[in-house]
Amino acid sequence: MDRRDFLSTAGVAAATSIAAATSLSAKADALEHAMMDELDRRVVEPSMFCDIGEEPASYGGDKRPFLQGDDPRLPKMPAQPTLIDFFKLRFAPANHVLQSAAYAQKNGMEEKVILACLLHDIAVGSFIRTDHGYWGAQLIEPYVDEEVSWAIRYHQALRFFPDESVGYEYPEAYYRFFGRDYQPEPYIVEAAEYAQKHKWYMTARLITINDLYAFEPDVQVSVDQFTDIIGRHFRQPQEGLGFDGSPVAHMWRSMIWPNNFL
Repeated sequence: MDRRDFLSTAGVAAATSIAAATSLSAKADALEHAMMDELDRRVVEPSMFCDIGEEPASYGGDKRPFLQGDDPRLPKMPAQPTLIDFFKLRFAPANHVLQSAAYAQKNGMEEKVILACLLHDIAVGSFIRTDHGYWGAQLIEPYVDEEVSWAIRYHQALRFFPDESVGYEYPEAYYRFFGRDYQPEPYIVEAAEYAQKHKWYMTARLITINDLYAFEPDVQVSVDQFTDIIGRHFRQPQEGLGFDGSPVAHMWRSMIWPNNFL
């Protein structure tokens, strides 16, 4: 994303934040933060009411049916969607996890770690941001090795705790996101302490090491680069994700039809 182009189209809140900064470095930080927020925005915001036909009238006056099924604003999913279909048609934005997986691959990580990096934040962009490690792990548990889902669950807590033995430092970006006085909630501390004593600790830690906390606008990675790894380590259901009767099928269906009224 070009900074000049962004500034020319920045919203009022972003422009005000940048203008209010008192130093050049503060303005640069405000600009970067605003650009990252722009990248993280959903392509389509969930709709509370119907989108069928012309623009709806104000609430209370619209008598058309509520939206159910395919949303015309979203790409139509195949009848038996695969993980790669979700990457291409629903996960937004996916470039962060693709960059992380590519970084892990470049660093010579084993394939289960590369897969964990590829999937570690899929809940953030397409399902839910809060406790995304837990939600992401639950999404994939029926389809991956237990170690992979465990690592994704606990990377959420480990991100906040440095490990000098492997060169992991507290992300500088977190000072911008949460402030320098932020202290993780007690359940996060407890989860990190538990993970640090677990036999799979290093798998979760490697997700944080290969994560990307910097703004990388010029790096583009295709999910097709990981087709073979997905094929070897992700148990794709024949019926398609969302239709295999698994305990998490409803979560995948929620991404297929995110704007269903009920």
